[in-house]
Amino acid sequence: MIGAIIGAIIGGLIIGAIARLILPGKQDLSIVMTIVIGIVSSLIASLIVGLIGYHNKSGFAWVPFIVGIIVACIAIVIYGNMTGKKQVAR
Repeated sequence: MIGAIIGAIIGGLIIGAIARLILPGKQDLSIVMTIVIGIVSSLIASLIVGLIGYHNKSGFAWVPFIVGIIVACIAIVIYGNMTGKKQVAR
């Protein structure tokens, strides 16, 4: 149980950080919010990928990981628009 929680936090951090790197400009987002968006995006991506019938046979699950990054990018933009924290061009 503890291992799954720690894994979700680390996975959320990685997915959220990659999504922030992909998006142009600087996002006004805390590290905690990055992790939360990453975790939620990972869960949504797993649900989407499971619904379309993808099942990983072995190794690293690249498809849910990539879909998670895409969902996190969308979630960061939505969060920025909802909170008024727009992205700042570098």
